[in-house]
Amino acid sequence: MKQKRRKIAIAVLAALLLGVWWDNMRLVTETFTYADAALPEAFEGLRVVQLSDLHARQFGEGNARLIAAVERAKPDLIALTGDFVDGHSNVADIIPLVDGLTAIAPVYYVTGNHEWGSGQAQTVMHTLRALGVYCLENEFTILERGGEHILLAGIHDPNGFADQKTPEELAREIYAAEDDPFWLLLAHRNNLFNGRYCRLGANLTLCGHAHGGIWRLPFTDGLIDATKTLFPSYTSGFYTCTDGGHERATVFVSRGLGNSPRGVPRLLNPPQVAVITLTRGE
Repeated sequence: MKQKRRKIAIAVLAALLLGVWWDNMRLVTETFTYADAALPEAFEGLRVVQLSDLHARQFGEGNARLIAAVERAKPDLIALTGDFVDGHSNVADIIPLVDGLTAIAPVYYVTGNHEWGSGQAQTVMHTLRALGVYCLENEFTILERGGEHILLAGIHDPNGFADQKTPEELAREIYAAEDDPFWLLLAHRNNLFNGRYCRLGANLTLCGHAHGGIWRLPFTDGLIDATKTLFPSYTSGFYTCTDGGHERATVFVSRGLGNSPRGVPRLLNPPQVAVITLTRGE
């Protein structure tokens, strides 16, 4: 009887380990829709692929599986929301991936805390620009389509320069340039949306940083986030502001692609390629 129980326990443990391995190896493409009546008509159906928190992870040689997944999504633009390299990797690790992405659609990038924390932020941006990526350094750009336009802004992670332009200063520049713009914001830190980024006025903010809560236990929004907060929120999908935000402010948080820099594996939280389609609607 004891031997039988031991065999069952070993089988259960093996199944659990296999499940964790599979959760970390598979790559999931998930589609979402963001509806906003303020979206200019020409941008109906705009497809944005968001990738975040790669931490130099490899999905096939040269990240071929990841490139193929993005290509299948047929994006109009690709948003990279930080932490593509860290203290255990460098920009050379992601060059094949970025080279492949720029052949698919325009690519826009903002820094994460780990690019700055590892001292590689400037090198990363210099290299990405050479590959054709638009690095948004506390600035905005105009996207034109069918005679209409929207604005796309991006901010550095707070780990950046101590005297860098603040998100609030960038928002003032945007509203000085245009009274009532429809604009998207790329910002790495999900935990700074509620109460801060949501007050800037962007229609939709794209963030990462939380790794989906790392272990997505049933009935939770994840077990722990990048700030070591237990049972965090704002870790996966759409949220609206609950703390003094602009009335139209919404955030989409990517679960990201890589593991925790400390090597903690994902559980019930596979690496994500997020495909967000913009549409006109309430």
